[in-house]
Amino acid sequence: MSALQIILTIVDAIVAVAIVALFLIQEGNDRGMGVVAGASSDSYYSKAKGRSLEEQLKRWTSICAVIFAVVSVVLYLAVARGW
Repeated sequence: MSALQIILTIVDAIVAVAIVALFLIQEGNDRGMGVVAGASSDSYYSKAKGRSLEEQLKRWTSICAVIFAVVSVVLYLAVARGW
């Protein structure tokens, strides 16, 4: 393995762990039995929360997923072509 392949493998593994961690930190979209019973949680906090932490977690998960895909393709090409 060349130095490029080793570096890409390490970056790929780190980004994969970051994706899993970001995914596990995020809250689910289900609201439990409150949706069936007709309960609504339209408070100011619930509306503003989506613009703060949850939105940032979703954005970072998407960014990490794109980075993971690009690094994986480059790693595949590096191994296949022997860079």
